[in-house]
Amino acid sequence: MKTRTMLTAAAVLLIGSPAIAQTEIPLIPREIIFGSPNKASPQISPDGEQLSYLAPVNGVLNVWVGPAQDPDLAEPVTTDAAGGIRVYQWAYTSEHILYLQDEVGDGSWRLHCVDVTSGKHIPLTPNVTSKEGYTVSARIQHVSPQFPRDIIVGLNDRDQRYHDLYVVNIDTGDRVELQRNDEYLAFFTDNDFSIRVAAKLTPDGGNELCAMNAEGEWEVFTTIPMEDLFSTGPLGFDKTGDFIYMIDSRGRDTAALKSIDLRTGAGKTLAKDRDADISGGVLIHPTERIVQAAAATYKRREWHIIDSSVKNDFKYLESVADGELSVLSRTLDDSQWVVAYEMDTGPVRYYRYDRPSATAYYLFSSRSQLEGLPFAKMHDEVIKSRDRMSLVSYYTLPIESDPRGKGRPTKPLATVLWVHGGPWARDFWGFEPVHQWLASRGYAVLSVNYRGSTGFGKKFVNAGNGEWGGKMHDDLIDAVEWAVKKKIADPDRIAIMGGSYGGYASLVGLGVTPDTF
Repeated sequence: MKTRTMLTAAAVLLIGSPAIAQTEIPLIPREIIFGSPNKASPQISPDGEQLSYLAPVNGVLNVWVGPAQDPDLAEPVTTDAAGGIRVYQWAYTSEHILYLQDEVGDGSWRLHCVDVTSGKHIPLTPNVTSKEGYTVSARIQHVSPQFPRDIIVGLNDRDQRYHDLYVVNIDTGDRVELQRNDEYLAFFTDNDFSIRVAAKLTPDGGNELCAMNAEGEWEVFTTIPMEDLFSTGPLGFDKTGDFIYMIDSRGRDTAALKSIDLRTGAGKTLAKDRDADISGGVLIHPTERIVQAAAATYKRREWHIIDSSVKNDFKYLESVADGELSVLSRTLDDSQWVVAYEMDTGPVRYYRYDRPSATAYYLFSSRSQLEGLPFAKMHDEVIKSRDRMSLVSYYTLPIESDPRGKGRPTKPLATVLWVHGGPWARDFWGFEPVHQWLASRGYAVLSVNYRGSTGFGKKFVNAGNGEWGGKMHDDLIDAVEWAVKKKIADPDRIAIMGGSYGGYASLVGLGVTPDTF
């Protein structure tokens, strides 16, 4: 009789004994694998003089700032002692840090500003609750180099359902109403602080994008159908404000990057990918507002170069580390970039890239405690479902079971199917703590981007509609059968595990396919 095991977010029952004896490779403690970053989210100041990042102070994440040339001299500039800071950015003064903080953990996001030189702290949205007693949430709407001491903030203190827009002075906290909102989901603003586009949900689940006409009234200039809502939306504007950049899947399967003329509605495709949506990042020049590159992630992230001026930069940067490249921050003169490399066998690695000398300088990693430890490689595979859909999947094997690192163990292993949540999300290549935890204990681990996962085109994501526990579960079973056929998984020792939709899939696995798990 097969071992039957349900692994959910609430409980983990490991399946018998691993096939591989844990004697050659030292066991990596869970607190290291699942630990918090000790440095994260580095950003360079707009003038290039200073570098900031998140790091703990007495165990709580705060913002640190130091010289860009020597970040080891950084010191904390915020003093949060509660939940920690997760969202921050530089103001264009290069003297102030803006950060959002949910101080009591109830969604009441409050906006703060700190002068990095004097340490002066200014609460920019001081009211945590409205007169009616509901939670008020602040949003950073726009920060522009043309108005370095002002920002646009969204605040729902008048009506809980809608965020009004205010221009807020970062020195004083004084605010002036820019746009009252009684019906729109979001506004999109340009560097002149002009409100160019408003988004409004439609009764059928789609979205209308409205532009201001000559009479000063909002009118619809384009509509996003429900089936395109996951993969279509605005990114920003060109320098004139007359062209909007959008990720757009209308009239095609995978979402492309387009430039659309707000006056005529005419569109131009700037970047596209046959297999995946343009959703892995878009690089726009900080002052000229020219789109320079865009990324799509099928199995691994790939950059599409649009502006030839950055072609050599990417060619060099892709040689620095064997990881997935992303550009996190740039100076206003575009001479300095902060870049990151996502790795599968260790922490994220951060570099400062000096464009004039075409040289990348190592800054630090996200989790120094992971450095030098024996983590296993993550392998990618496109598995065909029974109805011939392509399922981008990732799996990890214990190091000692695959000494050559080729992705095939010396014998079939006890295997855990780790199902991502959502379901409107996806698995990526990179350092995955659950994969590493189980692989270090002797298990093979498999993750599958089943239909309904995002990033692979609207046909793929919409194929999951109405298929919870149906064809979405068939995809998981097909992936397990692939692993068994390839002699990766021992068919008598397979478990399923996950949270969110992955927890639901675990229950389906127990109830619908109990002989598999």
